Amino acid sequence: MSAPSPQLVALGWNDHLATLLVSEATGLVPGRILAEERGAYLVVTDAGEGPATASGRLRHATELDPTAAWPAVGDWVALDPLSVEGSGSDHRLIQRVLSRRTAVIRRSPGDRRMPSQVLAANVDVVFVVTSANQEFNVRRLERYLTVAWESGARPIVLLSKADLAEDIGEYLLAAATAAPGVEIITVSAITGEGIEAVRFHLGVGRTVVFTGSSGVGKSSIVNALAGAPLLDTGGIREDDARGRHTTTRRQLVRLADGLLIDTPGLRELGVLDGDGVATAFDDVERIASGCRFNDCGHQSEPGCAIRAAIASGDLDRGRFAAWEKLGREAERAAIATNALGRRAERKKWSAIQRSVEQHMRLKYGTER
Repeated sequence: MSAPSPQLVALGWNDHLATLLVSEATGLVPGRILAEERGAYLVVTDAGEGPATASGRLRHATELDPTAAWPAVGDWVALDPLSVEGSGSDHRLIQRVLSRRTAVIRRSPGDRRMPSQVLAANVDVVFVVTSANQEFNVRRLERYLTVAWESGARPIVLLSKADLAEDIGEYLLAAATAAPGVEIITVSAITGEGIEAVRFHLGVGRTVVFTGSSGVGKSSIVNALAGAPLLDTGGIREDDARGRHTTTRRQLVRLADGLLIDTPGLRELGVLDGDGVATAFDDVERIASGCRFNDCGHQSEPGCAIRAAIASGDLDRGRFAAWEKLGREAERAAIATNALGRRAERKKWSAIQRSVEQHMRLKYGTER
């Protein structure tokens, strides 16, 4: 196995990925997706960066199995070597997506039929950004943290626009309640507060992603880390303290000391499974484990630890309601995913059966 190039190492390439390439895509060229917009990709390889598209083979594979990996920003992909090394660099073909280490995935909470969408792949840290002003919302922060825990990466809360807060301690307390055990960093792109604490989590080959609602200051923090205006930013509206939406596409930005992915703000963000809910609401889960009955509905059952904790003030009623709501979403998502998998399996075998029948007709004719 040849040694990886410094360019690939700087992008996060390692021995594990080299082994994956050999086992999953022998003979293909590795690359990492830097940006995606309307089905077109910007990919970087040893030969440099350039546009790329998914091959017909990859499209066919995902049509047969909608749960199969479709390229996303941060993915390591395997490309047709001729399309990379040949003169037609605008026709780079992505043949396969290498197995992901982590993935930030969203689902629309209001539409069970909407497929899940990978926001960022192969990240080490998920920065959940929320601004310390009127925009701050505990329930929204809990939802973003749940999705962050689902990703398999480490979540960290960034309280942005700290320079605008009259009492930053109030926001720190609220964030700590919503994110028990999660590191919280107060940040101001204007004064520079917290920027070095954020930079501490960068490193050669490490990838972080910034998530949060539109206008919470993600792009401003990225620019502060870069020391240059890499991304567009906008001011806040005076009527509701919300920032103006500036990021329009997901993109991986290469800095001198690491890699980061900036994502557009999301109107809706649904959860995928119960594991993220259980981790994000570990405090509620611990209390619920003390209920007398394993299937306690926390309504009128005797020995309910949840009701006792709410009555004593040890558990906020709103946090309990959020735990229940996200738990129901996770259950619905699991049911929808299972149904999707069953449909994909039927579709795959139907395609195989049609292929066999066509082969038999060609070999033996219509009358056998």
